[in-house]
Amino acid sequence: MEQMSLFDDRPRTAPLASRLRPCSLEEFVGQEHLLGTGKMLRQLIERDRISSMIFWGPPGVGKTTLASIIAQRTKADFINFSAVTSGIKEIKDVMKQAEDSRRMGIRTVLFVDEIHRFNKAQQDAFLPYVEKGSILLIGATTENPSFEINAALLSRCQVFVLKPLEEKDLVQLMTNALQNPLGFKEQCVQITDQQLSAIATFADGDARTALNILEMAVLNGQITAEGMIVTNEGLEQCISRKSLLYDKNGEEHYNLISALHKSMRNSDPDAAIYWMCRMLEGGENPLYIARRLVRFASEDIGMADSHALQVAVSVYQACHFLGMPECDVHLTHAVTYLAMAPKSNALYTACETCKQDVKNLRAQPVPLQLRNAPTKLMKDLEYGKGYEYAHNTQEKLTHMQCMPEGMEEQHYYHPTAQGEEAKIKERLETIEAWKKQR
Repeated sequence: MEQMSLFDDRPRTAPLASRLRPCSLEEFVGQEHLLGTGKMLRQLIERDRISSMIFWGPPGVGKTTLASIIAQRTKADFINFSAVTSGIKEIKDVMKQAEDSRRMGIRTVLFVDEIHRFNKAQQDAFLPYVEKGSILLIGATTENPSFEINAALLSRCQVFVLKPLEEKDLVQLMTNALQNPLGFKEQCVQITDQQLSAIATFADGDARTALNILEMAVLNGQITAEGMIVTNEGLEQCISRKSLLYDKNGEEHYNLISALHKSMRNSDPDAAIYWMCRMLEGGENPLYIARRLVRFASEDIGMADSHALQVAVSVYQACHFLGMPECDVHLTHAVTYLAMAPKSNALYTACETCKQDVKNLRAQPVPLQLRNAPTKLMKDLEYGKGYEYAHNTQEKLTHMQCMPEGMEEQHYYHPTAQGEEAKIKERLETIEAWKKQR
């Protein structure tokens, strides 16, 4: 356990993330849903009305930092207690210390990191002290507290969910580090927005990871008379991903997905696999690629091979189950299948043409023969009159008109002769000929 001082001078030898740990709500970045103006947790802190609580969220989102800020705002002793290295004996020692402080009118905030690692007996040891106010318990956990925290203890705590930091939040943190005297202000670091974005992408919502990578990149940068230059080569070694230096929200992102799409459309599996791997190495979310493949399966293949959609959806599910890096082979499976499948854009053309008619033409009423008549009034209004049940005929076809009045001759779907769609084309031609003969 460690009792933190409010006057910690944070030596220069400490890691960057420790040196730049925010000391106030104004310095805290992220968690706007909890700490934005007028939000519940911010008001509790500002009014000094906090109670015992659980912070639930992934690593590096500010759980420890927020607990420390709370301790400073409430003028309480702050004890950092790790569930990894502590047992019942340590808990009792801390509780005795907190009880002594309470008698002297001093509040104690006990921050328990990874509280889910405590067993039931250890968690129960906190209960009486939480109930009588000897401590304000702030537990941090990366696991769902509903399953990992005893119900009796959980019922006495408010649960606040901390979210992974957004990319803009991580970029702001790193920009602050470059301008802060405790960071790299004196070193005049030159780093591009694209490089900062690459670090933020790799950090995946974790502020500690982002600052650690930034520190490593600066320390391994190129020294010049003007200052320190962070090079792409040096940054690549820090994040171990060469193509992460492409902007997922910029032109290169759209260039690569366009190249993948058009390579598959052109039935070039080698090029398609290459562009897919470029995107994955760039840090692209595999589910984004999988979603584009699902779209491609109907837009560019459609009825020429309906199995293509099944393959694409199955691969999306596989990517969802496994994630990177294991799902790369599943994406390769789908990309290759789609590239080699027969191509038809007949479904896409039919959909787009029909959408224009629906948008631009007057909405026609549903023909009476296609309407249901569940009530006597509807039957009296001739709903359903003239309906012909196709299954009652030998051909499974009828002369019934299904299009609205005035659109009888409109056709949207024009099947091609590619793959399985050739059979669909033949079938449709047979149906149309039968209707004309009768």
